[in-house]
Amino acid sequence: MLRLGVIIGVIALIGTALSGLAAYRVHDQELAIDRIALARAIDVHASLVQDRLTERELLARVASGLFRAPSVIKANMLEPLRSSIYAFKTDFVVASWIARLRPDELPIAQAELRQAGFPNPTIRNYDDKPLDAATLTGPIDVLMDLEPRNADTLKLPGVALDRQPIVGPMLTRAMAEGKPVASDPTPLLRANGPIGIVLAAPVVPQGATAPAGFVTFSYEIGPLLLTNDDLSLFSVALKDPRNASDELVANDQGAVSGRTRGADAPAPSSTRTVTFGNHDWSLVYYAKSNSVRRAQQTAAIVGVIGLALTGIICGLFGYVAYNNLRLSREIQVRIGFERRLTAVIDELNHRVKNILAVIQSIVTRTLRHGSDIDVARELLIGRIHAMSNVVTLLSESQWQGVQLRGLFESRAIPHADRIAVTGPDITVSARAAQSLSLLFFELASHSDEGLSLVGKHPHITAKWDVTGEEPNAVFQFRWEEFNTSEATRRPDSDFGLILLDRVAPEALGGTSKRFFTEASYVYELTAPMETVVDITERDRTEQFSAPVHPSR
Repeated sequence: MLRLGVIIGVIALIGTALSGLAAYRVHDQELAIDRIALARAIDVHASLVQDRLTERELLARVASGLFRAPSVIKANMLEPLRSSIYAFKTDFVVASWIARLRPDELPIAQAELRQAGFPNPTIRNYDDKPLDAATLTGPIDVLMDLEPRNADTLKLPGVALDRQPIVGPMLTRAMAEGKPVASDPTPLLRANGPIGIVLAAPVVPQGATAPAGFVTFSYEIGPLLLTNDDLSLFSVALKDPRNASDELVANDQGAVSGRTRGADAPAPSSTRTVTFGNHDWSLVYYAKSNSVRRAQQTAAIVGVIGLALTGIICGLFGYVAYNNLRLSREIQVRIGFERRLTAVIDELNHRVKNILAVIQSIVTRTLRHGSDIDVARELLIGRIHAMSNVVTLLSESQWQGVQLRGLFESRAIPHADRIAVTGPDITVSARAAQSLSLLFFELASHSDEGLSLVGKHPHITAKWDVTGEEPNAVFQFRWEEFNTSEATRRPDSDFGLILLDRVAPEALGGTSKRFFTEASYVYELTAPMETVVDITERDRTEQFSAPVHPSR
């Protein structure tokens, strides 16, 4: 048997080592595969975004090239371009024509806007305040036409944008560089509008050196840069060019909001740079799943499978040893069963002897010489009935204990309907239940002798509580009969006094006291909870009552 055990041990060690090695290799491979897949997905996304941006920038270049010798004062400059713009791409929020006007051209431009049907043709600043033409010293950039025309856009023409904080610097840069330029992120159409980017392409007439105006296209950042599949491996954010510590992110509905990255924020998985409107934009990618945790889980599964296979192999070898030892084990189980059966019988005999001893003491003390036979018979029947009730409750719980509240049932003690019982749910041990059942019966049986102080039956309260923390918790019980006195209450019998003052406290390892107040009779019992509950007795009973099954 020792040799067989050594062989099984060697097989188990080899199988465990191979399982650990396989799990380690799988962990590294899964980690590498996840990182490669994430990098490829990020590269594809960044490439698609760059292609999308290149197409939009090309649209701006084509639109600006379609102008030949524009009359910048007109309010329908986009009319010839509408079909071409919509045929190329239609995902812009608004396309517009911004003309560079001299101060003397402003009245003509205002008349054109009025004739075109715009509701507010007045030339004004970007904040809708009136513009004083007398203060102008050079050309200004005025929004003259836009597409589409709807309730949100019709009120915009006539606004001078050269001093607008975001668009103004963009137009100045586009005029200086002579090619399309993108603005910083800014709200579109209104102050609380969607966050977007404005792309401006300068329009230079033939034979001229300075732009006559600008064709602009406004795009939402969400669909332009941050669109991403919900099932993708990553989430994408745009690093805000206005603040290096801020990022712009889009939710499921495409609404863009900003967030500040703290020092304790997780580091991005990767960063890619795309170009749009002569501006570099940084896309920040965050992995949605933890590749390290996933690799660990996969490695754990592989390790468990390896250990399971090792266990199966070891089990096959162990089966031989099991067949050899089965007979001896069955004999040992039978011996153990007989020993336990003997212990159970001994325990049962012990408990029966205890119950008989208690009953003998009850009979002896109740039927002592000189006692009234009728009173003694009544007390004897009640006390034995109380013992019978607690034995019944213990049998129902397989001697695992009794709920303390169950000892106050009407079948166990007299006048139970006049006893107000309060206290937490406590399961007391079998020994404590027997003592407490007799104690409660003894208290209740002496609480109804004649009339009370006011000609009514006493009102009784029985309450208990547990104070302190384990293992020093203390059980405190208080019995109080209101509306009674030493003159109206039947005196306790000798057996009752012994039970109240000595038997019950000693059985619970505690102390007791009884006294009269001005209008009540009080009995108090204090004992440690470890004696009241007696876990050792409960565990021993559970062990005895557990069935024994022979090995198969």
